[in-house]
Amino acid sequence: MPWSNQNGGGGGPWGGGGNQGPWGQGPNRPRGGRGGPPDLEEIIRRGQDQLKNVVPGGFNGGVFAIVGLLIVGFLLLNSIYTVQPDERGVEMRFGKPKEEISMPGLHYHFWPLETVEIVKVTEQQQNIGGRTAGQSNAGLMLSGDQNIVNVQFSVLFSVTDPKAYLFNVENPSDTLQRVAESAMREVVGRRPAQDIFRDNRQAIAADVKSTIQATMDSYAAGVSVNTVAIEDAAPPREVADAFDEVQRAEQDEDRFVEEANQYANQVLGKARGQGAQIREEAAAYKDRVVKEAQGEAQRFISVHDAYSKAPEVTRRRLYLETMQDVLGKSRKVILDEKNGQGVLPYLPLTEIGRPAQSGGTQ
Repeated sequence: MPWSNQNGGGGGPWGGGGNQGPWGQGPNRPRGGRGGPPDLEEIIRRGQDQLKNVVPGGFNGGVFAIVGLLIVGFLLLNSIYTVQPDERGVEMRFGKPKEEISMPGLHYHFWPLETVEIVKVTEQQQNIGGRTAGQSNAGLMLSGDQNIVNVQFSVLFSVTDPKAYLFNVENPSDTLQRVAESAMREVVGRRPAQDIFRDNRQAIAADVKSTIQATMDSYAAGVSVNTVAIEDAAPPREVADAFDEVQRAEQDEDRFVEEANQYANQVLGKARGQGAQIREEAAAYKDRVVKEAQGEAQRFISVHDAYSKAPEVTRRRLYLETMQDVLGKSRKVILDEKNGQGVLPYLPLTEIGRPAQSGGTQ
């Protein structure tokens, strides 16, 4: 070409010889030498060589080995399971439960031919009533005296048979909640509202517990009801003020009755004391009169016995004693006419029996 000779052979029209461009540079080539970035094809080739050295059978056989190892690891990961101390495991083969129960520890089953269900066997709590169930009217119940009460209670239960708990009822937790609500409504419906409010909560809780246990046993649910605790019982919010007024009236009634009983006990105690005193005085008077009568009768009998033995002497003694008793109290002096000679005709006879004055003459 014409520009070849002018530029020293092989050059371009702008003087670029030696396979160089028109500005003195050759075409862009892959840079695998020093100072440039690594070649992508070289990196891929080196990775293939290293993989051939590590994986037996070369690169094509190693892919299958890796896939096999991943499958085996995945199966092992899903076949090994752990049961905690508060749990029990039930293994199923093709959906049918096995007889044995997996105790706490590490276990293995052939997944996916076998699966396992873990059940918590320690005590659990089921809250019923109020807003815990997602409904504001879940705890409203009709009592035996036609009052509406809002009852909130909890059921503490534990699983005694994991297989029965999993397979005899479709939804054990929901079933227990519905059975507990029905049992509480039944027991509350037979009693007045005052019992559930404060008077007889323990008896109601015991009746509800026995009813729940009997129903769950009839379902063979594998559940043991430990405790039924009534947490709160109150009237509906719409009638709370009226109910509080009734409660205050009942409290006033109880207070008045208690005050009346105290007054009655005080009056009755005083009356009983007075009655006991009168009875004691009457008994003492009776004893005194009887004893005096018995003494008089005994004295008469003794006099009669003495008179029977010596009538004359007894008559004279009785006469003398009687005259002494009668005349000893008289203030008159009787003078015998036969012995009255030489006596002063006037004497202060009324003053003879008086005691001498302390201020008299010596």
